[in-house]
Amino acid sequence: MMKNILIFLIVCSCCIGCNKTTSEQICTTYEEMADPATLDSTAWNTLTPNLYASWGSIDVRYPKSEIPTISGQTLWQGIAWRGERLSAQLVLWSAGSEQQVECSFEDFISGDNKLPADIAQARFVKYVMTDVFGPGCGYRKPEDFPSSLSPDALDNVSCYNIPSNTVRPVWVTIDIPANARPGIYTSRMKIAASGKEKYTFDMQLEVLDRTLPPPSEWAFHLDLWQHPAAVARYYQVPVWSDEHFEYMRPLMKKLADTGQKVITATLNKDPWGQCYDNYKDMILWTKKEDGSWSYDYSIFDRWITFMMEMGVTNMINCYSMVPWNNELHYKNELSGKMDTVQAVPGTLVFKEMWEPFLKDFATHLKEKGWLEITNMAMDERSPEVMNATIGLLQQTAPSLGISIADNHKSYKKFTFIKDLCISFGAVLDPEDLKYRKEKGFITTYYVCCSHPFPNMFTFSSPAESVYAAWYASAAGLDGFLRWAYNSWVENPLTDSRFRTWPAGDTYLIYPDARSSIRLERIREGIQDVEKIRILKAEWQKENTPESQVKLQQLDQELSKFNIPAQPEQPAADILNAAKLLLNDLSR
Repeated sequence: MMKNILIFLIVCSCCIGCNKTTSEQICTTYEEMADPATLDSTAWNTLTPNLYASWGSIDVRYPKSEIPTISGQTLWQGIAWRGERLSAQLVLWSAGSEQQVECSFEDFISGDNKLPADIAQARFVKYVMTDVFGPGCGYRKPEDFPSSLSPDALDNVSCYNIPSNTVRPVWVTIDIPANARPGIYTSRMKIAASGKEKYTFDMQLEVLDRTLPPPSEWAFHLDLWQHPAAVARYYQVPVWSDEHFEYMRPLMKKLADTGQKVITATLNKDPWGQCYDNYKDMILWTKKEDGSWSYDYSIFDRWITFMMEMGVTNMINCYSMVPWNNELHYKNELSGKMDTVQAVPGTLVFKEMWEPFLKDFATHLKEKGWLEITNMAMDERSPEVMNATIGLLQQTAPSLGISIADNHKSYKKFTFIKDLCISFGAVLDPEDLKYRKEKGFITTYYVCCSHPFPNMFTFSSPAESVYAAWYASAAGLDGFLRWAYNSWVENPLTDSRFRTWPAGDTYLIYPDARSSIRLERIREGIQDVEKIRILKAEWQKENTPESQVKLQQLDQELSKFNIPAQPEQPAADILNAAKLLLNDLSR
């Protein structure tokens, strides 16, 4: 009890202007699922009914029904390049019901220089039901796995009502303007409840004399697969309608702002058949009465154009010549119905179906100016399937690129693969990686339901989302792939569990473009490795004894991440030590 009283006294010492009032608001948000954790009412009853607050750690997921064990931290400090986004986490907990809790910021001041208060944003963190890794991949029932509430979604509301005996984290992001003057800036974050200011927390931001380019110019190759049909189902609008595209706009803009480089497109029937929502056709195949084929690319073209307008312009990956069930469908002009066929790679049907399409598709892409950035993409297929599929591609439309998520070392035989993604834990031979870099090919790695680390499940340590980019940089890879950005489950806002994989495996963004702790920290990791890239290029160009020492220091620290397995030391500890060095070397 004395510890809890001490926390409150420390925090309350920062309380100023407690009689100042703000305008009354109605705070509305969606309901979370009931917390399966047992509430320790005895512990909560030791607290005086009040709102408590402290800076916490962005590496910690604070349980909803458990009093936080934090020390009443009143000062937040951060170091950033111009153009960088920083994250912080303030933790609120209430021993009595608190209404209309609001957060605000003052301007950031450094001498005569000022950064406006609106560079900082506070979002209340919402809890979503999660489970555990268990066996990883494989069908599962919710009742067979321990469940818990995990803080992850960042809500788009200006105020929040906090019930008694609950915790409510607040995620703070600070976007440093690219034209900010270097210096140490101070600001304050204010917390109000029921229209009255309660607490003020100090913030200290050091802006370094270095600039991070905008996400569109980042070299890191981020590939998070998009799932348009999930958006149409969730909002109950016709797929590919104007309303559908409007709902996708904020989602895909946020993806572009995270550094996404690849547009996910489909060629025929649902390539995977494993999601809550089946993928919908982007290209309509029609077999005419005379046996010839025509292809309607209108939806495909609209989707690609839309994603490019959002800011994703580097690559188009088209799935798949080898869907998991090998099924293709088309409109039969003679019957007026949709027919379905099995087109197994290596068979005559496969050749008859794909050969005319590939020729027509390559011509269409060339006319649109997209041929050079388009790949025929395939996901985890056997060597036999790859031999037959790539063989037909090379014979029929060699101008089309190839993208493979490869777990059979197909790249050793097909050395012309433009976009190669290997599984975490696999290691490319140095000569293969060197060859691919010389050719200008993209080489990344992926994690999925079979990888306990580093992953982005809703129960994963938040630091793993950052670690993912550091590993790519340390291993000499160009980036990272994850199979789903927004393949939503039935009720994505409240329950991230799915029938097949660990919870959260299927999405990183929530409806209404609510970001997540996982997505924000993926961006953080990418920013880190972009800084590493910039610094290394600068020092290599300088080639002075001093710059060589810095290069050696950075390479030595980075080598700690080049382990294709989960390290013994917590990821957060390794990262935080590396970030300290990165900041020191950036000065």
